[in-house]
Amino acid sequence: MSWGTELWDQFDNLEKHTQWGIDVLEKYIKFVKERTEIELSYAKQLRNLSKKYQPKKNSKEEEEYRYTSTRAFVATLNEMNDYAGQHEVISENMTSLITGELSRYVQELKQERKSHFHDGRKAQQHIETCWKQLEASKRRFERDCKEADRAQQYFEKMDADINVTKADVEKARQQAQLRHQMAEDSKAEYSSTLQKFNSEQHDHYYTHIPNIFQKIQEMEERRIVRIGESMKTFAEVDRQVIPIIGKCLDEITKAAESVDHKNDSQLVIEAYKSGFEPPGDVDFEDFTQPMKRTISESSLSNSRGDGRSEPKFGGKSKGKLWPFIKKNKGAGPEDFSNLPPEQRRKKLQQKVDELNRDIQKEMDQRDALTKMKDVYIKNPQMGDAASVDQRLAELGQNIEKLRLEVQKFEGWLAEVEGRLPARTEQPRRQSGLYEAQNPSAVNSCAQDRESPDGSYTEEQSQETGMKVPATDFDDEFDDEEPLPTIGTCKALYTFEGQNEGTISVAEGEMLYVIEEDKGDGWTRIRRNEDEEGYVPTSYVEVYLDKNAKGAMTYI
Repeated sequence: MSWGTELWDQFDNLEKHTQWGIDVLEKYIKFVKERTEIELSYAKQLRNLSKKYQPKKNSKEEEEYRYTSTRAFVATLNEMNDYAGQHEVISENMTSLITGELSRYVQELKQERKSHFHDGRKAQQHIETCWKQLEASKRRFERDCKEADRAQQYFEKMDADINVTKADVEKARQQAQLRHQMAEDSKAEYSSTLQKFNSEQHDHYYTHIPNIFQKIQEMEERRIVRIGESMKTFAEVDRQVIPIIGKCLDEITKAAESVDHKNDSQLVIEAYKSGFEPPGDVDFEDFTQPMKRTISESSLSNSRGDGRSEPKFGGKSKGKLWPFIKKNKGAGPEDFSNLPPEQRRKKLQQKVDELNRDIQKEMDQRDALTKMKDVYIKNPQMGDAASVDQRLAELGQNIEKLRLEVQKFEGWLAEVEGRLPARTEQPRRQSGLYEAQNPSAVNSCAQDRESPDGSYTEEQSQETGMKVPATDFDDEFDDEEPLPTIGTCKALYTFEGQNEGTISVAEGEMLYVIEEDKGDGWTRIRRNEDEEGYVPTSYVEVYLDKNAKGAMTYI
């Protein structure tokens, strides 16, 4: 099966076909190039996606990634980054192995094709020239034959005419002979040219054209083989990264299987455990007897079961110990006193560990410099030993400062660990203990708790009316001097103080003012030497002494 023998007369069609083959090859190159661009774009988008969802350093979000589920998510993001890298490898390999190689091959193919068809056109022109020569020789032979026939006829006519002279007859005979000779010469030339043409034509169609077409056929078959190999490479480039991509997916699966819901639940406990014990039962309070209710020491001040007296938060308390806890916003105190005991202990422990790590780093640097100094002392040519003395002194000062910090935080840590209630103790209400440890975290939001008709509505929840375990604050309260009286007040409504630090008043009752409203909606009053506390400012009409701050009335 040869194009030279089968397609000897299809020169133009072969020229079109081979050009179409080159166009197909260039189209495939363009396809692969666009595929590489897509792979690069996909890889870039995957990397950006992975980067977008990576936890930010030194942020609250980073702390959330201690859970197994979030750690698995981070592992997935890292694997997706590696996954993107494999798509970049696909793009690079396709560019180098397919588009680059095929682009060079196309240029070579175009040159080879141009050379082959140039030889074919040259052979076509040669055979056409030979054909034209044969045609010219043939026409000349035909013309000479006709001329010889006419000359012969003229001679015969002259010879038969009795009126023509002998000389004219002779002249006609010679002319006829000349024409016959010219016809014979043209015949011989035509015969020679014909033989030559037939030889050239045979060589053209059985030697030159088959050879040229064979080369074109081989060129086209190489192109077909090359594009097939490129398609195979196209698949192999993808197949080569499949194991690595599979490994990435296996790692993602492994990370997903590492998710431990029990562990995450325990981490939630560690993160938010306050250290308080749940509140005990609330005692029954009898409202059937017509009497002015005061703070029920039996229900709010005495512990149940151990018979110990709880501290009373009344006139001898310096701070307002409310059960309404307000979360601290912004930077908290250095000792983390704004946190519940368990969380405070964790923060302090983390701070101590961090400081110890810093001390270890400084000590490692000091040891390294000390060794360097010893080397300089033994080998002065290597350096000046005195040059490191200043840095050693700085490190010593830094270590001492860090140790003082450690002692300070360890002291706070010991204080917190000493205050945390034991697991076996009787459960108590938590807010009193929390507020005693964190006076700065008191919430004064109760000032707005009024009903539309002006009456006060006091809400009770698990945070209100909580008992306080006996602590070392008793002596502090007992040793305080009572606050001086700064005025008087009249109760406009009956108020039943059921929370720690409040006092019950009856409508129309006159009492002493010992601390005016600080803007939180509460006024501190005293009934007698042992009974004092806070009432809503809107429930009383206050008359301040003129010699204190001038007469002012709150209604």
